[in-house]
Amino acid sequence: MVGKDVLVVQRMLGNKGGRGGMVTKLRVKNLLTGGTSDLGLDSGEKFEEVSMDMHKMKLSYIDGETFVFLDQESFEQYELSKEDLGDNAGYITPDDDFDVEITFYEGKPVGIVLPIAIDRTITYCEPGIKGDTSGKSTKPATLDSGYTVQVPLFCEIGTKIKFDTRDGSFIERVK
Repeated sequence: MVGKDVLVVQRMLGNKGGRGGMVTKLRVKNLLTGGTSDLGLDSGEKFEEVSMDMHKMKLSYIDGETFVFLDQESFEQYELSKEDLGDNAGYITPDDDFDVEITFYEGKPVGIVLPIAIDRTITYCEPGIKGDTSGKSTKPATLDSGYTVQVPLFCEIGTKIKFDTRDGSFIERVK
């Protein structure tokens, strides 16, 4: 909570150190107004925790900009907009075999928590340049979910990769 606002973090944008100390930049959604904004927080700032319920669900289908999730126990459906999901919208498809946790505030779905590591298949990327192995060279790759992430040069179309959903970073190739 900032003041009286109830915020949910959609994405961590990074940390920046300096004379004033460490500042963490976050993209947050205000649950009361529905607005999204970027927020810089000093390391010493305190917040009041808000009580939220979590329910495990599966992504059932996507209808335009609306993601429809199915509660596996009650078989109730809940909708979240692509905007509500933030970057997480690009990480999931209805074909996934894992559950996600939907966050509820006052009975309304407001966000999603994904597994930290997800496997996806590369559907498009440029070929790597032979011999270019200096440093941590990467290239953009489009995943089967339609999202684009940075991968090492050795990755090719059809490569199955594991990546971190917290920041979209490549973890490893999946055999």
